Amino acid sequence: MTQVIIGQTESIESALRRFKKQVAKAGIYQDIKKHQFFETP
Repeated sequence: MTQVIIGQTESIESALRRFKKQVAKAGIYQDIKKHQFFETP
């Protein structure tokens, strides 16, 4: 599970940028696209 902890002086924009990088690195976008539509066996 991807998780980002925001620091005291960190802005939401920079935390969101870090979160997006972690999601892309984990391959979650590709998994969502693969399972988005039902494929017949």
